[in-house]
Formats: sequence, structure tokens, C-alpha cells
Amino acid sequence: MGGFNTSYRDGFILVGFSDWPQLELALFIFISIFYPLTLFGNITIITLSRLDLRLQTPMYFFLCNLSFLDLCFTTSTVPQLLINLHGSDQTITYGGCVAQLFIFLTLGSIECVLLVVMAFDRYAAVCRPLHYTTIMHPRLCQTLAAISWMGGFMNSGVQTGLMMAMPLCGLHHLNHFFCEMPVLLKMACEDILGKEVKMFVARVIIVMLSAAVILGSYVHIAQAVLRVKSVAGRRKAFGTCGSHLLVVFLFYGSAIYTYFQPMHSYSPSEGKFVALFYTIITPMLNPLFYTLRNKDVKGALKKIVRKGRDSA
Repeated sequence: MGGFNTSYRDGFILVGFSDWPQLELALFIFISIFYPLTLFGNITIITLSRLDLRLQTPMYFFLCNLSFLDLCFTTSTVPQLLINLHGSDQTITYGGCVAQLFIFLTLGSIECVLLVVMAFDRYAAVCRPLHYTTIMHPRLCQTLAAISWMGGFMNSGVQTGLMMAMPLCGLHHLNHFFCEMPVLLKMACEDILGKEVKMFVARVIIVMLSAAVILGSYVHIAQAVLRVKSVAGRRKAFGTCGSHLLVVFLFYGSAIYTYFQPMHSYSPSEGKFVALFYTIITPMLNPLFYTLRNKDVKGALKKIVRKGRDSA
């Protein structure tokens, strides 16, 4: 028995999906297909937003931030998983585990705050359309994005620091495919109630408070949309806001399931499959939600494709 930062210097063994050997090949093929699609979709969103002047608006500025986050979010875990599924080496060093935990929590926390910022942007666009350009000026957009990033780093620093101070015991096996917080908490072997309460408060602030603010924003948005007499206007508002709501539902739903259930009832086996969802599926679906439901993005994509054909 010892602290996280003393007795586990030799690192950990990531169990991954080795307890389901019959699934490993199928998962390797599945992830090998969807990971490049995730990269392609999010890089496409960022590229289009940079190349097309119509997309250089506050909404697409924040969407670029979200796409970049999704690129980093999925890349922080998926390459390690592919190596573990394909090869026999399932180890991760102590430093690698701490770094992965910190990076993963940072990116997840940033996305929580960024989704709040994007909800505020939609609130300003729908409820204050005449003042939208005045409210969402470039300096404010950059400040809000910076606050999202700083908030994510601060939350992750607090939670990672508390996790590293906890004493862990047992075998050096993590029943997951990356260094996930609930799995490390399950290895704690002393009374850690005080630290768990602090971590829970931090998660409530970054996840539940953010979700409540988003919900409040969309209540006001819904009221404003219902007052719109034009059917086309309603459809346009629901189209842009609907994409954001889908992203919010998928992200916060999986986060609440993973981080807000009691540790004694947390199942690592179920947690691994939920983690597959929010590390691979959600980052891949986000670009689809914003492109399939958005005429501006589809128009920019067609314009780029047309230019490529003409130049060829």
C-alpha cells in the first residue's frame, strides 16, 4: 500500500478489453475505421471555417475550438488503445498515466465550459438578434474561449492533484483502456472521503452547473423561437440550435453517467464501453451534426470541392 506517487512508479497495466478476447479484433477494426473519420470530420470543419468568409462568425469560431478539442480528446486515448488491442504491450508508465489523466480531464473540462459559451452565443443570436454583432464581438469571443481553456486547466489541475495524493493498493492493473478517474478511485485503499468530496464539488461546478446554465439558455431560446411567426425563421433557429443540443445531450449524458454515480456501484466493464462512446463516437458525430443540419457548412464544402475540380 502506498501513495499514487510512490508505490506505482513502475507504471500500470491497462487491462483494456483483454477480458473479452473475442471482441478485440472487431474493436480494432471498428476503431481503425472511425478514428480516421473523426480526424477527417473535425479537420474539415476547422479548414472550412478558415477558408470560407461566410463561416468566419462567432458560432464557427467556437465550433473550430470544439473541433480542435475533439481532435485532441480522441487522440489522447485512441492511439494507446489501438496499440494495446494490436500488440502484447499493455503497459503505461507512471508519468504517462498522470499525463493522460491530466490531459483527458483538461480537455473534457474545457469542452464543458465551451458548450456553455456556445449556448450563450445561440441565446444572443436568437433572443438578441439586433444586438448580436455588438454583443459577440471578436474580443469577447476570444476572451470567452480563453476562459474556457483556463477553466479546464484549473479544474484538471485540482482533480489530478487530489488523485495523485490518494493512497492506492492492489495489483498494478487498471481495468480500463486508459487512465480514467473512476477506475483509479476504485483502487484507493484508505478512507478518502474528504478528497472525494472536494473532487465531487469540482465536478458539480464544471459539469452540473454548466448543464444548468445551458438548460436555462435554451428555455429562453425556446420561448423566443415560439414567438417567431415565420415558419422558415423557426426552422432556421431550431436547425442551428438543434445541432448544439444534440452535442450537449451526448457529451453531458456520458459525463454524468461516468462521473456522478457512486463509486461502489461503478462498473469498469460498463465504463469501458461508455468511454468508447465519448472518446470515439461523440467526437466523430459532432462534425456530422453541424454539417448535415447546416446549409452554410454544406455550401462552403460544395464551394471548396467545386474549386478543386475546376483547378484539376
